[in-house]
Amino acid sequence: MKAVIQRVTKASVQVEGQTVGQIESGLLVLLGVAKGDGETDGQYVVKKIRTLRIFSDEQGKMNRSLVDIGGSVLLVSQFTLLGRTANGRRPSFDEVASPDEANRLYGQVAAGLRDLGTHVETGIFAAHMQVELLNDGPVTFVLDSRGIR
Repeated sequence: MKAVIQRVTKASVQVEGQTVGQIESGLLVLLGVAKGDGETDGQYVVKKIRTLRIFSDEQGKMNRSLVDIGGSVLLVSQFTLLGRTANGRRPSFDEVASPDEANRLYGQVAAGLRDLGTHVETGIFAAHMQVELLNDGPVTFVLDSRGIR
């Protein structure tokens, strides 16, 4: 799994002009599921989202986690994170998981975060979405669960 994690003061996602998810302080997480990803990848991503110390403490140092600040997550599926652009001009999506598997694992990540007490809003899987955010910092990280294999 690949995730782009952005620290935000607010974020929202719309589908067909309707807001389907929005948060205040927390993280916007764009999540792509690759072929071969499984439960372990989802658990890794959930743990990292909750525990990365990327929020400022009283001294302005990144020393607090999402859990520490009581923040929320806006989780949005984004298969294009797995697009390969090395050859030609059109991205290749050969590494993307099947829609059924990707949706299942995307749901697992959302459920895993909720089960641990994190407030989670989501987009709609496979829908055309408009995402709006106010990046705080800006602070953005890329997480790849394959780094644990």
